[in-house]
Amino acid sequence: MFGILNPPPPPASPGAYDFGRNAYFKGMGGTLFALGPTRPAALAPPPWRVRATMKVNAARYALAERIVARLGERTGGVAAAMTTGHETWIQDPDLDAMRDSGLAHILSISGLHMAVVGGFVFFAARLLVAAWPWLALRVSGKKAAAIAGLIAVGTYLVISGAPPPAERAAITASIAFLAILTDRQAVTMRALSAAAFVVLLLRPEAVVTPGFQMSFAATAALVALVEVWPRRIRELSVPWPIAAVQRFASWLMAACAASLVAGMATGPFAMQHFNRTAVYGLLANMATAPLADFVMMPALALGAALEPLGLGAPFLWVAGQSVDAMLAIGHWAANLPGAVKAIPSAPAAALPVAFLGILFMCLWRGWWRLLGLPFAAAVLIWPRAAPPDIWIGDGGANAAYRLESEAVVVRPAVRRFAIDLWSRRRGLEPVARSPEGWTCKRSFCARDGETGPLALWWGKAAPTAEQLDQMCRSAQVVSVRAVIATLPSSCEGRLVLDGADYARGGSVELWREEAGGWRALWAAEVRGRRPWNGPPS
Repeated sequence: MFGILNPPPPPASPGAYDFGRNAYFKGMGGTLFALGPTRPAALAPPPWRVRATMKVNAARYALAERIVARLGERTGGVAAAMTTGHETWIQDPDLDAMRDSGLAHILSISGLHMAVVGGFVFFAARLLVAAWPWLALRVSGKKAAAIAGLIAVGTYLVISGAPPPAERAAITASIAFLAILTDRQAVTMRALSAAAFVVLLLRPEAVVTPGFQMSFAATAALVALVEVWPRRIRELSVPWPIAAVQRFASWLMAACAASLVAGMATGPFAMQHFNRTAVYGLLANMATAPLADFVMMPALALGAALEPLGLGAPFLWVAGQSVDAMLAIGHWAANLPGAVKAIPSAPAAALPVAFLGILFMCLWRGWWRLLGLPFAAAVLIWPRAAPPDIWIGDGGANAAYRLESEAVVVRPAVRRFAIDLWSRRRGLEPVARSPEGWTCKRSFCARDGETGPLALWWGKAAPTAEQLDQMCRSAQVVSVRAVIATLPSSCEGRLVLDGADYARGGSVELWREEAGGWRALWAAEVRGRRPWNGPPS
């Protein structure tokens, strides 16, 4: 393959998501941008582990293609993502709607999927054992069902490609089934702590990832809810219509409570890491829960298991109808007024405080647990400092300056992901600069005849003395991607950053001081000395 090979990209702004850290723990030394098609290459036979992985991946992809062929690209793409983890066929409007409605977690194979698949197999196996009197008298139906649940969870983990969320969920579910086999209570804080210990033993770096934090916070909140949920009194004789209404009402209350506490437990992490919250997420999840729990996931499990034999069509059809209904709910909720609320990141100390508050509320008993509520809401109520006046991306390839609540982007079409990430973290709305009043050439942009906040030179070759003089006359801050040897007299009193500064510090945020100077925060200062980025220069 012909392409451009680069080291893992640094954070888009100081304190933002660090792809280099994840790449380091995955054993990735770089990223490649392909410039042409792939071509066959004569290589040595791969090791047996690689051959086994390739066979599993081939089977997973073949199953995903069969599901898409059965259900169509739109519906089948979502179903394939929920079954095999392949998100190739998911369309962007559907993905955006699922995110804005708070339903995106259904697309990622995680705790919900493992719980539904493992629970469905557990109850089905226990029912089959109970329906065979000879076997029911000789075998513990509950333990036999737990073994079947373990097998189902392991199989689903392999089919899904074992992404980190699915791996965490599989470990948690496996420990619950093992508790049943050892005559222990399955849903307890002890079982959850054992699962967290195993996950951290296998992947210690997961402790700083949003997925680990959110999944175990939600599970801890649900376990705490189970511990305090009142047990329903079983009547001796009740007409079945009344019993059905009572059980539906109980399920509805439990589902509402579960969605509420799980959303509250994961809310601080979603606000801090992703800077957005779905306002109608509870409503959308409540409308989708019956479909996902009782129809869609069981039908997908049966359809995926029987599809290699050519018998999965009826089950996949049922799953496809459920997927269409879920997408309709997602689009409806995402199109409601104010469906998404952007929240700027709080200071770094707020998230540990919120975590301790959530932990206190989950572990403490009685009404005293409410004392942890203000601490759990730390990310939401912690005062935010003033956002920076200027942001310059890594290498000086793009920049933006703040104008009230907007971030005016100098090059709107360049590195959009970095712009969106930075503006969300700071609670700003990115807008393109007006073409009027700017002189923009192939390598630079500067204001016309007035002192603007920023002038940007992104060319790899150094500017001439005349070009640098023009930029210094037009802006208070001058950013040059190349290394500058000398500065003209017009740059006196201006903040000039060049390639040497970006090589040392990466991206930078600038605040205007009252005394007239500038305060800078570089990404390298926040990253510190780490194995994945090396010591600061």
